Amino acid sequence: MSLSSNDIKENLASIRERMRIAASAAGRDANKIRLVAVAKYMPPGYVQAAMSAGQHCFGENTLQGACSKQALLDDPQNEWHFIGHLQSNKAKLIPENFAWLHTLDSLKVANKLSESAVLSGNTLSVLLQVNIANDPAKFGLPVASVCPFVEELLQSGLAGIRLRGLMTIGRRNASRDETRADFAALRKLGETCAERFDAWHFAELSMGMSNDFEMAIAEGATIIRVGSSIFGHRTTA
Repeated sequence: MSLSSNDIKENLASIRERMRIAASAAGRDANKIRLVAVAKYMPPGYVQAAMSAGQHCFGENTLQGACSKQALLDDPQNEWHFIGHLQSNKAKLIPENFAWLHTLDSLKVANKLSESAVLSGNTLSVLLQVNIANDPAKFGLPVASVCPFVEELLQSGLAGIRLRGLMTIGRRNASRDETRADFAALRKLGETCAERFDAWHFAELSMGMSNDFEMAIAEGATIIRVGSSIFGHRTTA
């Protein structure tokens, strides 16, 4: 079912109100939580409608999908987040097309991102993807590998990329208790990393999507990634 611009505007208003309520219940400021509108597989007109409703932070999981929209919807206010798994041969294209990468889990990729960022004169904010529940169907660093990875990454002193925190994707078919436990575990891991390395590097937690972002906010999410509750279900696989 296609959505009108007004549908998307109303959906965004509903999400923002739910964010406000969830943040208030957790004693937090909703204005400090970034809403990433996940636009993967959505037509440019949907993104334009969201922009008209004041949304300027968008997530994509493919370079092709993002670049095709960016070419049509050029707006200096827009902030694009790459939220898909990144292959090393595509890493060189990320810094010039995105402000954020949510899925870093490879030092090889980190080096390529740094090289490209320096060449393009851009700075890329990166989050480490953590497989918090050790789900074999998910990408990301195992929990036990996160601190060694961070140590090596920071020691490398890679220019052009800034480590900003952690990201996780919830398990499929998990109970609400399991999902909340995963979010709590990511928050605790972020706190551990902040204490061991530097709190500045671990200010951000990207977790929570359409079905569970309120729980993520309760557990400290600073970035939520919402797609279907804004744009409806994707139009293609």
